[in-house]
Amino acid sequence: MIKHLFVLLTFVTILFNYQSLKAQEQLDTIKWLSWEEAVAKVDEEPRKIIMEVYTDWCIWCKRMEKHTFSNQSIVRYINDNYYPVRFNAEEKSEIEYENKVYKFVKSGKNGYHELAAELLKGRLTFPTIVFMDEDLDVIQSLAGYKTPMQFMQIVTYFGDDRHRNTPWATYKKSFVPNLRMVKNKD
Repeated sequence: MIKHLFVLLTFVTILFNYQSLKAQEQLDTIKWLSWEEAVAKVDEEPRKIIMEVYTDWCIWCKRMEKHTFSNQSIVRYINDNYYPVRFNAEEKSEIEYENKVYKFVKSGKNGYHELAAELLKGRLTFPTIVFMDEDLDVIQSLAGYKTPMQFMQIVTYFGDDRHRNTPWATYKKSFVPNLRMVKNKD
């Protein structure tokens, strides 16, 4: 009887610990910042900014949020290496960037924010990911949905400064995903 109770308690403890680890893993999310928060952090501790430019109605933006931005390898990498910003391209508030104030522009049924138009060079395609260096200069913007595997290649290419001396085609060929990426590659 005591032996069965011990086995049962051991099993329950293992199950509880496993569920706790799974719950914690699911709670890890990208720590999105506002534009103003990211700029303030760059001033305190320089780091690149990654900005997701999206809209509330964009289906591919929602898919990227659900599949790509929930991948634990991507979550950890972004949180460790970037100041992440989610920016609604239809944001109504004024935002300052490079000593200029950007505003919402009413256009048709909705409209767009001038900062989105500026960063995306007038190509309002969603989602678009904008990579910025520590001086808030745009390194590159990439439009369209990316799978976790594609995105991990891209985010590490810029995050590890490989873009400075390695052509993209060379980096892409040499990229080796970690096991978690293979398991959750969408």
